[in-house]
Amino acid sequence: MKPLPFLLTVLILLLTQMDIHAQDLTATHKDSLSSIVQDYYDRNLKVYAKNSNQEDIDHLFDLFTDDFVYVHPKYGGEYSRQDIYDGYLNNQANGRFDGSTFDVEIKNMIIGLNGVATDRVYLRKSDSGGPEEVDPGMTLFEFRNGRISRIMEYW
Repeated sequence: MKPLPFLLTVLILLLTQMDIHAQDLTATHKDSLSSIVQDYYDRNLKVYAKNSNQEDIDHLFDLFTDDFVYVHPKYGGEYSRQDIYDGYLNNQANGRFDGSTFDVEIKNMIIGLNGVATDRVYLRKSDSGGPEEVDPGMTLFEFRNGRISRIMEYW
């Protein structure tokens, strides 16, 4: 075999393997972000349950970076991690987490580099006892080092 064709063959094989590896990393990254978002909604539902406690709130907040920010333009703008944490504790103490919100349906999820956008709706027990969709909206999650650093709500 001549050296040039051999080297080209080796180079093509290496480049092909590098491309496959990069695709695997991308798929793993997307799966990881999707899993964190699903975990966020699952933990929120646990907090919304009638008998939830501060430990449930702490478990939810384990998903957030220390400098986490929550942004909701419709309801006053930007809130720190501590603001949101205090709000959760207050809602829990005042009985607002009563189990009436029992599920979340993610209708669509778009995953990008360190970000996920969801089109979601919460399900709540209606007065007739059946499920009712409430608070439909878009949520944008931003991530840093495997944790949620920012949530922006658009509803």
